Amino acid sequence: MSIMWRYLDKRSATIAAIKDFNNMKFIIRDTGEEIRGVYESAAGAGSPKLDGMPKAHNPTAGEDRAIKAIEEIDLLRERYRQACEYMAWFQPAWDALSEDDRFVLDTFFCSCNEYGSGAADVVADHFSIERSSAYRKKSRALENLTTLLYGKG
Repeated sequence: MSIMWRYLDKRSATIAAIKDFNNMKFIIRDTGEEIRGVYESAAGAGSPKLDGMPKAHNPTAGEDRAIKAIEEIDLLRERYRQACEYMAWFQPAWDALSEDDRFVLDTFFCSCNEYGSGAADVVADHFSIERSSAYRKKSRALENLTTLLYGKG
């Protein structure tokens, strides 16, 4: 194991990974449609705008549009590759958590709740416990996920 792992704030890294979870699922689900949209917009010929303004002639406008589309598709594919890599790393650890731990972490970090905006109340109501116990439950769930993602130590 690399020495850098000893200095990584694993808890903060785990929280950041939880917050990225829904974004990565979105990227994986919708990138194909975005790429199709870029292909479709690049495939057609540009049409003149009849707004009365004088135009500057650009003989390479079609090529410029194609190059821009290729660059955008490359960026989308790279984003998709990174999302798949993230999911291959994160999903097994997330699935290994208990349903209760996933609920707690989702409530504190993934849902529309900003940290401290009533997430503890939601968890406390769900489990019929006090707020302080909800925070302890969050800490234990976060520790479990951190261990699954980064190991001990």
